[in-house]
Amino acid sequence: MKSYLEITLLPNPEVGVNFLWSKVFQQIHLGLVEMQDDQGRVPIGLSFPEYVIGDKYSLLGSKLRLFANDEAMLKQFDAVKWLARLSDYVHSTSIRPVPEKIIGYTIYQREQPKTNPERLARRYARRLAEREKRAEVDADYETALTQYSKRHRQTINSPFIQLKSLSSDNNFCLWVKKIPVDAQSSTTQFSCTSSDLI
Repeated sequence: MKSYLEITLLPNPEVGVNFLWSKVFQQIHLGLVEMQDDQGRVPIGLSFPEYVIGDKYSLLGSKLRLFANDEAMLKQFDAVKWLARLSDYVHSTSIRPVPEKIIGYTIYQREQPKTNPERLARRYARRLAEREKRAEVDADYETALTQYSKRHRQTINSPFIQLKSLSSDNNFCLWVKKIPVDAQSSTTQFSCTSSDLI
């Protein structure tokens, strides 16, 4: 990665940073989808320079960086165009060269935890019904939900962005996981449909 630009979210008392993340990320994602190739790969990666993960809370911060192998790719993407309707709430820097002295490398991935207890309990109830050769699953739903909740409680420490699916109109959380890597394992291919953000 040789070039980058940085987008800073500018929350105020009426518009919070979480709401801005939702709107900014949705727009950036739409732009990346337009640039993807036949395999769903894009030439631009994302990073979250203020990412913090802790025991009690985790934050993405208020900055988003877009990286590319050359300045022309970031110009072609045109982040300012994609964020035009949010111009009062974001600041975008000009395209800059990545510094030669780099402290470390990181991959940001989508984390997809199994967190919907009702959906998981329905699956568990179906498995119980199949195992006991019972046709009626609904009668066992409450029991399965209670049992499943006690056994399978997953805690996610990663920060997330609340998004709305444009295809299904459902809300969902995009959890972002940070993984430190060495320079040899860092990638220059990214995807807006699978797990690799950068």
